[in-house]
Amino acid sequence: MIAGITTAVVVTWTLSKGSNLDAIPTVGPDSWFGTWWVGHNFRTNAVEMIQEGYEKYKSAPFKIADRYRWIVFLGNRQHMEEVRNAPDEVLSFNEGANEAIKTEYTLGPSIYHNPYHVEAVRSRLTRSLGTLYPEIRDEISVAFEEVLDLRDNEWKRIPALPSIRQIVCRTSNRLFVGLPLCRDSDWLDLNLRFALEVVRGRDVILGFPRFLAPFVAHFMTDVPGSTKCGMKHLGPIIEERLKYLEEYGDKWADKPNDLLSWLLHDAPEGPERTVKLLTTRVLTVNFAAIHTSSNSFTQALFFLAANPQYIQPLREEVESIVEKEGWSKASLGKMRKIDSFMKESQRLIGNGTTSLPRKALKDFTFSDGTFIPKGTFLVSPSRSLHLDDENYDNAHKFDPFRFSNMRDEGEGTKHHFVSTSLEYLPFGHGKHACPGRFFAANELKSMLAHVVVSYDVKLEDGATHPKPLRNGISLAPDPSAKVMFRRRIY
Repeated sequence: MIAGITTAVVVTWTLSKGSNLDAIPTVGPDSWFGTWWVGHNFRTNAVEMIQEGYEKYKSAPFKIADRYRWIVFLGNRQHMEEVRNAPDEVLSFNEGANEAIKTEYTLGPSIYHNPYHVEAVRSRLTRSLGTLYPEIRDEISVAFEEVLDLRDNEWKRIPALPSIRQIVCRTSNRLFVGLPLCRDSDWLDLNLRFALEVVRGRDVILGFPRFLAPFVAHFMTDVPGSTKCGMKHLGPIIEERLKYLEEYGDKWADKPNDLLSWLLHDAPEGPERTVKLLTTRVLTVNFAAIHTSSNSFTQALFFLAANPQYIQPLREEVESIVEKEGWSKASLGKMRKIDSFMKESQRLIGNGTTSLPRKALKDFTFSDGTFIPKGTFLVSPSRSLHLDDENYDNAHKFDPFRFSNMRDEGEGTKHHFVSTSLEYLPFGHGKHACPGRFFAANELKSMLAHVVVSYDVKLEDGATHPKPLRNGISLAPDPSAKVMFRRRIY
């Protein structure tokens, strides 16, 4: 309790001090009590507060206090370009991400200092999507069948988010660790819990002074226990593969082509090639992949169920392409309306209200003279940019074929689901754009294509489009919301 009170005092003093950010306008009061109160309210009112700042200071930075720090928002295109192009040793993406989840303590120093798994996802996973697509397709089909468990042609109320999490977790782990582990209920439950434990662990760590963080992470969070549980599942598999690597080298008959194999290949000699650290890597990739993809698809499912008039044109597109070419990564790439539907859903309701996180490791001055002191946390107000009529016609309207129409007008790859820009930031932008977005896009589009050709969907009678839940800068689907499913009636 003493540590918590001490931290609260230090945080309040830090916010009231302003960290040399006095020249940047503030949303909310600047007094010490006012900043504490704004920081407290930011958890539930971030959307309105960020929008207020964006509308009031559109061409200039503004700042808002959250519970632990000031956040500086950059909605000006020139500022965003300069952030994107700034050297990592000045404006650091990795340190910005570390600010969000305290990676060094929640996931461990190995993940923090040597994130080699990111390159495995960016290059090896992306390059393998065509070869592995039959496995993605198979797991999606089997997972939907088993998770929905529909009977005859009757409508069934399905808890959307929990069900989609199961399907995404199974499909992702088909490529991460393969069969049969990707269907093991204990392994799936562990990975679904792990992300929540990391976030809760971060909140616990933030309640104590920094010098206590290693102790708090080890003894007062659930992450170490979950890692041990993961080792029970992956340990025998890792040890067997290490044995084969030692006996036969990098190639042997029936060598699995999955994330675990790529990590074993890329892991430096020494502690990184141990069961514990390899298990941590796999859990970390699951942490990054499962909940973001589950949230994105659930929001798209809500849009589909609330607008069933769009099911038929999506079906016609999928069926016409599959009839000629079958299910493949290449055929999926030709489904422009499927692609556009996912992109538009994510534009309107993504996983959060901000993007492009950076932490200033050195003092930084923008070309217009705006000064950012060392230690400042920076983001861009992505939700406000996505809903700005200057960036999109009728920006608040759900137009599922907005981007496919743009592609038909000749703007090509610019409007693909995976394409990023300063006006479209769900995957970030620039060299630090989400390394797994190509896998995520293939997975989510395949799921949507499977749903429209296999099922009828709608909201419950009298229900309206479920509103996202808010937690600071994060947005998430309502886990209690239901969607009605039945087998497709021809």
